Parts: sequence; C-alpha cells; structure tokens
Amino acid sequence: MARTITRYRDFWPYYLQEHARPATRRLHYAGTALTFLFLVLAICLGGWWWLALPLAGYGFAWAAHFGVEKNRPATFTYPLWSLLSDYRMFFLWLAGRLEPHLKQAGVPT
Repeated sequence: MARTITRYRDFWPYYLQEHARPATRRLHYAGTALTFLFLVLAICLGGWWWLALPLAGYGFAWAAHFGVEKNRPATFTYPLWSLLSDYRMFFLWLAGRLEPHLKQAGVPT
C-alpha cells in the first residue's frame, strides 16, 4: 500500500512527478485556461457556462492522465491539493518559473 501524503509540501513534488510528460502538462494548461474563459462567460452570460468549468478542467486533465501519462489522476485521492496544484503549475508555467520546481521534484525538463 502506498503511503498517505499528509502535508502539502510533500504533495507538490508528487504532483509534479505525476505530470512528468510535457504533453500532460500542456493538456492541463489548456483545460485550466478554458476554466478562466468559461468563468468569464458564466459571470457575464450566466446559464449553462457554469457547468463547463469542471468539464473543461477535469476533462482535459483526465484525458492527459489516462491517455498520455498512463496514471491515475491525483484528484481521486487528493482533490483539493490537486486543484490548488493545477492552478499553481499553470501560473508558474505562465510566469516561466515552473522548470526549477520540476527539476527539484526529479522531473526531467
């Protein structure tokens, strides 16, 4: 049985290792970016756009894990930390500051 992660600082490197392939991260970025678009549309237009938020975020992420990375999404075990880490990874990538985190987690860049 795998050990349970009890601290976020231990979860972050694990999360990055679960996103080792660049294609996995790219699909996550696309889904995360779409969540912002759908959030704006939901606020401005209301209606069904609210439903698109989790579909975009989780749809792209789960496709990446099952289709590219061939692993089980961390969301299934650590839902809140995974959501936080997805946005953290996205914003670090946008700022050009993700690579040191990947290297520290042992992910080849």
